[in-house]
Amino acid sequence: MPAEIVPDKSVFDQMALGWYSFRHYSIFRPELENLAVRWQKGRLLNIGCGHGSDFLPFRVGFDLYGLDFSAEMIKMARRYSHKFEFPVNLQVADACHLPFSDNSFHYAVAVASYHHLKGRSNQLAALLELKRVIKPGAEAFLTVWNRCQPRFWFAGKETAVPWKAKEKVIQRYYYLFTYWEFEGLVKQAGFRVLKSFAENNYNLPVKYFSRNICLLVQK
Repeated sequence: MPAEIVPDKSVFDQMALGWYSFRHYSIFRPELENLAVRWQKGRLLNIGCGHGSDFLPFRVGFDLYGLDFSAEMIKMARRYSHKFEFPVNLQVADACHLPFSDNSFHYAVAVASYHHLKGRSNQLAALLELKRVIKPGAEAFLTVWNRCQPRFWFAGKETAVPWKAKEKVIQRYYYLFTYWEFEGLVKQAGFRVLKSFAENNYNLPVKYFSRNICLLVQK
């Protein structure tokens, strides 16, 4: 990976409008709908909320909070919430420094967020912040890209993934986890792994080659 490819909020600012249209509904909608039934109600935090599509299954019965380090993504999340008519508290913030008090949330989701953090210290810091702000016994749903998916068999742990924004191609930084690595990091942060699984639309019997790693964890 070229040395200059690092996490950069300006990349996501440039992506925001196009991403709003391209991924208008969450690819994890079945998983999130199941969690909405499981959790029923409460104060829910969405870390790295992007344009807001992962809120949709929780729009009834939940007090919604979301943050993203991209101001343009937050603008799109406000637009999304207005379109689907659900209230949400949004702000620009860093996953490694969550602007909330200890034990503030009953539940949390972080969909495709932590794989954009560079370096083990930042990844662990973000997970420790998640643990700090959710209540004892609270559950969280986390997803990251899987290094063992066929697309990345010949890639390193760090890679750049292109996105066409208008007339130019920009590069998104990704850290590619394995199941073992991500589960280990989550446990290092002090979480209990309740379930480790592939995304709903993955149909092979062995989970380890799925595109996404999905974890349901508990504080």
